[in-house]
Amino acid sequence: MATAGAPRRFCRCACFCSENLYVARYGIHLRFRGEQQLRRDYGPILRSRGCVSPKDFQQLLGELEQEVERRRRLGQESAARKALISSSYHPARPDVYNTLQDEALAPEFLAAAEYSTSPGADLEGLLQRLETVSGEKRIYRLPVFTVPFCQALLEELEHFEQSDMPKGRPNTMNNYGVLLHELGLDEPLVTPLRERFLQPLMALLYPDCGGGWLDSHRAFVVKYAPDQDRELGCHYDNAELTLNVALGKAFTGGALYFGGLFQAPSALARPLEVQHVVGQGILHRGGQLHGARPLDTGERWNLVVWLRASAVRNRLCPMCCRKPDLVDDEGFGDGFTREEPSTVDVCALT
Repeated sequence: MATAGAPRRFCRCACFCSENLYVARYGIHLRFRGEQQLRRDYGPILRSRGCVSPKDFQQLLGELEQEVERRRRLGQESAARKALISSSYHPARPDVYNTLQDEALAPEFLAAAEYSTSPGADLEGLLQRLETVSGEKRIYRLPVFTVPFCQALLEELEHFEQSDMPKGRPNTMNNYGVLLHELGLDEPLVTPLRERFLQPLMALLYPDCGGGWLDSHRAFVVKYAPDQDRELGCHYDNAELTLNVALGKAFTGGALYFGGLFQAPSALARPLEVQHVVGQGILHRGGQLHGARPLDTGERWNLVVWLRASAVRNRLCPMCCRKPDLVDDEGFGDGFTREEPSTVDVCALT
């Protein structure tokens, strides 16, 4: 498993500024290198989805150019927001910034994590301690946080949302939510959650996906509401593995749906629907195609943690499916490093 050591510099792949640009109104992810490439590679499918007139195309072109520029500035602007929030924001619930305690975690989650670190622990024994949503798709569920902790975290997130602090988009598809590293919750909450609890679980559930070598993450909260984001198009995550925890509130609709792995033919044939349960987390592979059905009523807030293993992604970027072209970045970047973790047996991951 990954072990703690001297801090390493994390990177992103240069493809971040050209691959997987999402256009919501046409429901499509695009590669963008310029106008001629866009016309050549996507002209027919764009026309079939409503991008018909020259005005439509020029509007799309402008939006893509703006998105590329936004991505180029993302790391620097995020670091500036984090610094301002750290110096000027006054939390409503300072207690959620304390180092993660066992009391915040569901007994079932603690028991599964404790079992995973015990001598002789194996997959069969772990599966008795959580719910298998789909053995074929390797999707699992178990309670993660207590209801009081979910309520406290939500109270803090809503307070931040209503403040005048600058806010970054959670990701390139969601418009409403919070980046936890900007709010200062990475170090006290997400890092111990990954290192102490998730890594032992993931090492047994997904040894072939780097589950035992998780050395970084990207964590954010997404919000769905009738007058904001209501649904999420089909996509796969920039992660080896993903945890998705429903924090609240009261809502109807908004189920997750899962297809196959993104590389597979007919990956969205017969999708599997999974309902959210407050406090419970869904575990799945990052490459599993998934999305969210439209929300009917209420508000839904979810904590999403993209779990990354540099030992896996250093060899192949999951977004462009090529050897990563590394660019230095802020914080955990996109989980790539310029060197292999010294404790990793790369052959064991092949």
